Amino acid sequence: MRYHAPAPFGVPRPEALTTSSPPSFASGFDALAAWRSTLGRRLDDLARFLTEHELADAPTRAQLASLRERIAQEKLVVAFVAEFSRGKSELINAIFFADTGRRVLPATPGRTTMCPVELGWDGDEQPALALLPIETRLEGHSLAELRTSAKHWTIVSLDVEDPEKLSNALLEVMRTRWASRDDARALGFWSDERPDDNPPVDDQGRVEVPAWRHALINYPHPLLKQGLIVLDTPGLNAIGAEPELTLSLLPSAHATVFILGADTGVTKSDLEIWRDHLGAHAMARYVVLNKIDALADPLSTPEEVAEQIDLQQRDTARTLGVPVERVFPLSARQALAARVDGDPDALATSRLPELEYALGQELLPQRAAVLESVVRDAARQIENNVARRLGDGRRQFAEQMLELRGLRGKSGAKVRLMLERVDAETREFEQCTSRLQALRTVHSRMLKDALVGLPSDRLPDELPTLQKTLTAAIPKLGGKKAFGELCGRLRALLERAERKSGEIREMLDGTFAKLNAEFGFSLVAAQPMDFSRFHTELAEIETSYTRFFGLGQALRLAQPGFMEQFRRMLMSKLRVVFESASAELEMWNKSASAQVDSQLRERRRAFRRRREALERIQGAAGELEQRIGELESQDRRLQSYLTRTVELCYALCAHAETAGSAGGVARPGLDLTLDLSTVPAPLRQATA
Repeated sequence: MRYHAPAPFGVPRPEALTTSSPPSFASGFDALAAWRSTLGRRLDDLARFLTEHELADAPTRAQLASLRERIAQEKLVVAFVAEFSRGKSELINAIFFADTGRRVLPATPGRTTMCPVELGWDGDEQPALALLPIETRLEGHSLAELRTSAKHWTIVSLDVEDPEKLSNALLEVMRTRWASRDDARALGFWSDERPDDNPPVDDQGRVEVPAWRHALINYPHPLLKQGLIVLDTPGLNAIGAEPELTLSLLPSAHATVFILGADTGVTKSDLEIWRDHLGAHAMARYVVLNKIDALADPLSTPEEVAEQIDLQQRDTARTLGVPVERVFPLSARQALAARVDGDPDALATSRLPELEYALGQELLPQRAAVLESVVRDAARQIENNVARRLGDGRRQFAEQMLELRGLRGKSGAKVRLMLERVDAETREFEQCTSRLQALRTVHSRMLKDALVGLPSDRLPDELPTLQKTLTAAIPKLGGKKAFGELCGRLRALLERAERKSGEIREMLDGTFAKLNAEFGFSLVAAQPMDFSRFHTELAEIETSYTRFFGLGQALRLAQPGFMEQFRRMLMSKLRVVFESASAELEMWNKSASAQVDSQLRERRRAFRRRREALERIQGAAGELEQRIGELESQDRRLQSYLTRTVELCYALCAHAETAGSAGGVARPGLDLTLDLSTVPAPLRQATA
């Protein structure tokens, strides 16, 4: 298998391509994956240091683990959508898999991919083609539920070392079977209300339908190993019959490439796919006019052919309502052949690099920016948490050193007085336990109140009401209103949780201030939890699902089987939002509790150490200077821990920013300074 070495992050402009080894979207994605891998190593360095020196409490460890999983599992989903015979599979091969020197997906004239296909890589599984029989649609289970049910899938092993065997195995996604019209209707491929969209019928009155509902290809291609997922979606019938494609897979794709034929322009079925399934998110979509090589005419000059292509490009942009810069005329067949042959001139003629440049300049930096933001926020929180913990320890060392230095030249009676003083301070400090218990009780009650609307077990109470309302409202086209009311109620639950979270923050602020003043703690409430991500996700779900209540989809939604799949998919999407919000709110509150427990434990340990030191000094005068030296050494050690933590966090964030800078996306200035308002005074002086 031939595969180019990683290129610098980002895809060069098409006119900048050299004649040696033309860069591609693949090389840009390769570099993004390499950046992500280095980011993971930086995070491991930080986590290892904090663990070795016992600087990470339970919330910090959980945050590190979550961030590590996010970096390792970050996926980039690119969906390809088209009617049959638009050259979609050939385009996928040309963009992602030309470096293999062969076609990975079958791409022959006529219908090829008959069912939706996902290409990805799971290192825990063997290379294989997993096929879900079309009959599973009759059972009412969603794709999300069936993914974890191995018994429903047919598995075909893939021999990745033998190109011919690999190609033959993947031909299975093209398989069809004949079904009666009644069976085709039940499966979603025949509609009495829309006869113009029905497939042809043979002499026996049968309809040709796909043999498979969905296909998963686990293939060890370098791009797939690095987190790329390619979704190949065939035809209007395949999209319309499967709710999960419209409601989950396509809306969650980071980019969607819509392929048209340059020789046909925008057909009626093309326009229906765009309006019903893609048009609402036009700025995340790319339109391809494929097969421009078919417009070549021996009786026309090259200039006349180019003018015809430009006219098709403008007409397509106007019909779909997108900027003309979002429409890319090209020839996937020429591009694949040029890549396999290593012919840069032919590749430029195919015009594929223009699409790759757009994908590389918009899509890759966008994904890097999202991950960069997550890393920066997490690193800042971890840094400040460690700084508070070390600051509290250094403050206690400073108090002990001041106390011990005051004993120089003093009598044994003075030491006894100091021992009595430590015992008195210990008894006084232990009075805080009742206050802390009261705090925990109030905190627990407020958290329970804040979580009332978030657990996903509330959702089943909402959705049956929606389904009943929809069943009655859809014939009157009132489904959109009923769904809007449901989303309004769910929004109110999030807003209530956000308001209650703010009340918890205010309570902790006030209580922490009193505990700090009375008992010498250095407790600081974390920044308020940000619910904006969950509001955005809920709004995206509302936008995606509202499109299903238009006139074109109302009759399909009225079918009982389709309505049940709709309900299951909606439940799955909403559950993710509310369970994530609930888990994050609980984690935020656990961080506050862990801070209290940590400082309580450290203060008790400090009192014990003070008493032990004084007892040793009482027995031997030489112990005084030794103990002072030990405290000074421990203080320097904590100071070095802080310095190293800051260095590691800085290295993590600095590397996170490099992808955005290289990708040409504007970034705010790198802010890696400590939040000094959260750092105790002795530590502020040490880090100044």
